[in-house]
Amino acid sequence: MFSYEFMRNAFAAGTIIAIICGIMGVFVIARNMSFLTHTLSEIGFSGAAFGVFAGWAPLNGMLLFTVVSSVIVGQLSARSERREAATSAISALFIGLGILFLSLANKNASYATSILFGSVIGISAGDVQQMLWLSLLVLLVIFVIYRFLKFDSFDHTGARVKGLWTNALSITFLVLLALSVSVAAQIVGSLLIFILLTLPAATAKYFAHTVGGMMVLAIALALVGVWAGLTLSYVTNYPVSFFIAAIEAIFYFIALGWQKLQTAE
Repeated sequence: MFSYEFMRNAFAAGTIIAIICGIMGVFVIARNMSFLTHTLSEIGFSGAAFGVFAGWAPLNGMLLFTVVSSVIVGQLSARSERREAATSAISALFIGLGILFLSLANKNASYATSILFGSVIGISAGDVQQMLWLSLLVLLVIFVIYRFLKFDSFDHTGARVKGLWTNALSITFLVLLALSVSVAAQIVGSLLIFILLTLPAATAKYFAHTVGGMMVLAIALALVGVWAGLTLSYVTNYPVSFFIAAIEAIFYFIALGWQKLQTAE
């Protein structure tokens, strides 16, 4: 399996993605942004389609659209009562734009499928390097704002009372989330990226009781899902995104069962 360069690249990219998604996912769950993550993934599809239309690499189109739109979404959804309406409207708009750009680019259905659901074969050494640099940027910013972001994510009211710059933190986090979506979509696709950004962290919260513990467990669960998914995809020739989604969902249902047993005692 590792004699093929594309599989080595896929495992390297998958490892990077799992680490980023494990860390970011903890904050996504704490800030109740699962639906917003799904919206950014759809925006990522539109950006990748625009990149193809403009003759760019799909990742560059994703980065442009997700980063710009994350700031717009952050402003529109600053008030919780209009958050769902704003994200739904933006989601619908960008799905339509994505279909339009693919149509204008005269790409076939298989190309659209690779954008939507990921492609292991299409990952090059250059893509891995670009993912690595983007991931290091995300990790660096998280390291710098970690204390403030943790406070705001797990005690938003307390953060506002303390005078913390919550709006700036929210937009910064959305930009980091946009970068994470663009990075991770290379393997699981733009429509399934919310799986890795939500399920490992959602599972981890049932077993870990500290933020650091949740991050470590979420990274471990994401790594198992990605590595096992890539291996099974290679062996069976079925889509890697299916296996990753199935494995992470199984982990989550096990966690729910465990929680139910604990509360029943």
